[in-house]
Amino acid sequence: MIENIICTAGLTVLDTLKVINENGKGVAFVVGNENKLVGIITDGDVRRHLLRGGGLEEPVEEVCNKDFIYARSDESYGQVICKFSDKVSIIPVVDSNFRVVNYFEHRNNLYVPIALPDLGDKEFKYLVDAFLSTWISSTGSYITLFEQKMARYCECDYGVAVSNGTAALHLALIALGVSRGDEVIVPDLTFAATINAVLHANATPVIVDVESESWCIDPKEIEKAITPKTKAIIPVHLYGQPCDMGAIMGIAREHGLYVVEDCAEAHGAEYDGEKVGSFGDVGCFSFFGNKVITTGEGGMCVTSSPELNDKMRLYRDHGMSRKVKYRHDVVGYNYRMTNLQAAIGVAQVERIDEILARREEIEMNYRDVLEGIDFLEFQVGNLPGRKKITWLVSHMVNGRDRGEYMAHLKKSGLDTRPFFYPLSEMEIYKRYLYSNKNALDISKRGICLPTFCDLGEVKREWFVV
Repeated sequence: MIENIICTAGLTVLDTLKVINENGKGVAFVVGNENKLVGIITDGDVRRHLLRGGGLEEPVEEVCNKDFIYARSDESYGQVICKFSDKVSIIPVVDSNFRVVNYFEHRNNLYVPIALPDLGDKEFKYLVDAFLSTWISSTGSYITLFEQKMARYCECDYGVAVSNGTAALHLALIALGVSRGDEVIVPDLTFAATINAVLHANATPVIVDVESESWCIDPKEIEKAITPKTKAIIPVHLYGQPCDMGAIMGIAREHGLYVVEDCAEAHGAEYDGEKVGSFGDVGCFSFFGNKVITTGEGGMCVTSSPELNDKMRLYRDHGMSRKVKYRHDVVGYNYRMTNLQAAIGVAQVERIDEILARREEIEMNYRDVLEGIDFLEFQVGNLPGRKKITWLVSHMVNGRDRGEYMAHLKKSGLDTRPFFYPLSEMEIYKRYLYSNKNALDISKRGICLPTFCDLGEVKREWFVV
């Protein structure tokens, strides 16, 4: 909507930056008396203004570009197209009184990235508040608030914010006492952070196969792989799909094993009506830029155990005593999150339901538009007891060369991503293999599609070959 791109000349640079951030176009049209266009300002203009020593409270009229390109409403399409260049991709359209009535956007080469963060006015407001508070490191009110809100959302008692998702997994294993001589069961189809965390803890990973339907770790394979050395299981809720936590927790109880849930790709997913992350001893989340909610980099451990909460906080903060400053009780790590990151995280978790709803809408749109293309098989979304969420819209290509198909999509301007390589196919992890039949097959056929809240219309012709 054109209203989202217009700001009045009396606004401050800070308020104008909020308009730019909210509309997602990277630009605002500045209007003065009688709503006549007086200038254009981009996010790059604001950045250059600040680097020159300018302030955020200055009127935007004094900062905006008054030598700008525009189009008149009576100009032809051909006349307007000629006004675009590599540096100009969006221009205002004005009427005979120089009032903005529309805008024209043009890109020579369509490019749809695989993921973009969904950041709005609330994130910007909280971030600026944290910045102005001067509490910009690992102490500040937003860290505590983010931990509380995320734990509550996951139906847990405690949250421990950390620097990234890998740190969350490692911290959980260390707090549980996993160490040299212990075995930890992990799925073959997952991002390498899952197995790396086990190796960082000096334990031995045991790679097992996944279910053919859910793509998640197979409880039957877990049970087969258990030995007297097995100490923990890391189920990964892959591509937004919850694992069979009922079966996994039953196995863990029977054999006295710890469970660390890897929820990096499944914020808000549920099993039997309960949030993932709340089943195991610890649930671990990533807030990397392509995740459902983000803090840029960042992670979180959630738990309902007061003992594990205390241990994870101790190890996260250099092993320093929480009672006597600069006294170290254990050899710890610097796995802390900054207050600036947490400020963004607070806004994100406050908006998580609307973000998840929008991502589900995007997946439904893909499914509707691509219905009937027989070589595409979408991720299963209705397994008994499991409520998946949309992280990256995922499907498998059947009877076609995946590489050639991805090349075709790239020519259409779509950035795609193949499924993770099975851990067992990488030289550094092969020695830890137990089983991998389904993982090998799924990995070779899977593709992730662009999934982000500002994604526009999906066109069927992009996919038809």
